[in-house]
Amino acid sequence: MAAAARAASPDPHIPVLLRPLLDAVAPVEGVWIDGTLGAGGYARGLLEAGAEKVIGIDRDPLALEMAQGWAGAYGDRVELVQTTFSHMDEAGDAVDGVVLDLGVSSMQLDRAERGFSFMKDGPLDMRMSQAGPSAADLVNGAEETALADILFLYGEERASRRIARSIVKAREVEPITTTAALADICERSLPRPKPGQAHPATRTFQALRIAVNDEYAELVDGLEAAERVLRPGGQLAVVTFHSIEDRIVKRFLQLKSDSGGGGSRHAPAEAEREPQFTVKHRKAIGPDKDELAVNPRSRSAKLRVAVRTGAAPAPADRKSLGMPQLKRGF
Repeated sequence: MAAAARAASPDPHIPVLLRPLLDAVAPVEGVWIDGTLGAGGYARGLLEAGAEKVIGIDRDPLALEMAQGWAGAYGDRVELVQTTFSHMDEAGDAVDGVVLDLGVSSMQLDRAERGFSFMKDGPLDMRMSQAGPSAADLVNGAEETALADILFLYGEERASRRIARSIVKAREVEPITTTAALADICERSLPRPKPGQAHPATRTFQALRIAVNDEYAELVDGLEAAERVLRPGGQLAVVTFHSIEDRIVKRFLQLKSDSGGGGSRHAPAEAEREPQFTVKHRKAIGPDKDELAVNPRSRSAKLRVAVRTGAAPAPADRKSLGMPQLKRGF
């Protein structure tokens, strides 16, 4: 079956940190949820490594459509579900593992019509679900202060106020409807980058994509859903690509693996509690030099893995997770 599946799927896409992820969660057994199916690289990796079944979840209908080309080779070992991963506990029950690969997928970046990349001119869209308000709606409708907050908090863009001011000035002349138009505004708002520096539009596009798809709230809701759906002994593996995502995941796992107690003259002792997770590795796992050579995109990737205990699930404190909080709506 494995050989047939490989033959039926010529897609060369290899997801970031796949090998270290499979090593970290080995042996791979039972039912797993791939909460960010994308091109299916993690799902196929799990199946090849021994998973009995993988439930592939994605909010993007394109991902489910593309999966039809390879999923059939695995028969009933693959189940495809279109939803957000924050609802994964509605798609499975007491599963053995959950994998989340955060951020935007290569197939979304590579399609100009999806509007995720400043490297390809296309409509300013960025909607993963292909439904709801787009990046163009946000860029042309939000107040200047709200735009600046989004760029600063979600993209860590230091020149957020300057770029927001330039966006508002440009849209007064005509609506900003394409990725090229927005990228041009960012380029004109910032000094020319030095060799090796990121494109001036990088942080702005990241921030808008996160805002359009409500990615930080979705991430916390998804981690809580994973906590609910994992059986005792089940494993959670999360791959992040930038510092804010990794901070949220790291603090979530720290909070959920803490049993309380302690205390000092500066802080009172907390009540003892049973932790919901045990962290497998103290430090995040990054790419090795071989992976960096083949896939430069993996440079900023970090993998964190934890094991579910038998403790009852409980909501997480958003403020304790360092989740950016916008002061104004948009």
